[in-house]
Amino acid sequence: MEVNEKCDVYSFGVLALEVIMGKHPGDLILSTLSASSSTSTAHDILLKDNIVDPRLSSPSKQESKQVTLVAKLALSCIEPNSQLRQTMKQVCIQLLKEIPSQFNIFPMVTIGQLLDL
Repeated sequence: MEVNEKCDVYSFGVLALEVIMGKHPGDLILSTLSASSSTSTAHDILLKDNIVDPRLSSPSKQESKQVTLVAKLALSCIEPNSQLRQTMKQVCIQLLKEIPSQFNIFPMVTIGQLLDL
């Protein structure tokens, strides 16, 4: 395995899925690796039933869209073929474009604001 910037992208994808799922996404990763086989059911897995941590309360419509976007990006980050993965710059651009900022100016964010989220 060649270590390059695409390894960071893969790690980000695993971490993002772990946050969404509340556990390591090992089984999901294995199912995506075998997605090319005709017996794979990876494409039939429901996000709300099998991916999102069941300990979380039901997300609002806006939160559902955001979780879906992050899950989609995370899955693209764990693409088995590293040449097909986006760069972290591309992932960041998509996140910044699609998910509205909670704060106007990052340097002005206080710990209190973060705790109130």
